Amino acid sequence: MLPDQTGIEVFKKHISVSRETEDKLQCYADLLIKWNKAINLVSKNTLPDLWIRHFLDSAQLIKYLSETEHKKTIVDFGSGAGFPALVLAILGAGEVHAMESDLKKSMFLREVSRETDAGLIVHNSRIEKVEPFAVDVFTARAFAPLSKILDFSQSFLNASKGKKDPEFLLLKGRNVDEELTEAEKKWTMKVSRYNSLSDDDAAILNLKLL
Repeated sequence: MLPDQTGIEVFKKHISVSRETEDKLQCYADLLIKWNKAINLVSKNTLPDLWIRHFLDSAQLIKYLSETEHKKTIVDFGSGAGFPALVLAILGAGEVHAMESDLKKSMFLREVSRETDAGLIVHNSRIEKVEPFAVDVFTARAFAPLSKILDFSQSFLNASKGKKDPEFLLLKGRNVDEELTEAEKKWTMKVSRYNSLSDDDAAILNLKLL
């Protein structure tokens, strides 16, 4: 199954990119289709809608990254096939770290990063085993419930104290209300919620822990 070319036009309608960046995303798409035949990166049923379902879904986060002078350090939990980590790296969002424990998926991430010159930093390890460092933004997509994501962030938040004030940009599905209710039992948060450009049943959470 090949991506529907109209999806590229929908993507560019919402996300302005140079021809060079579009070519890098196309390279990513080609490699994803090739590798997906051997390892399970994404459902093959989503490939025709790749540019909207995966690329636009990931790229829309760039609209919510706070404007600062310094280069952002972004940590993406459970990067899998690279969403949103690789897309954000290709778009030049900052220094993007992909946390992915699966070896084959990590190999894929490194291959795409090399082919697209994305500069993605891949950590092939369980999150709790990564040496924590200061972070500006945490991202995650189809990874874990909100409470679990906040738990995983703690060592990095401790490493960021006095240096940065991290925020979370999370792509969430239809269970977002239940996840927020559960997380608020343990955490005090400032939460902004936005509609997804790629899925009417999805939402983007932009939150900070107080």
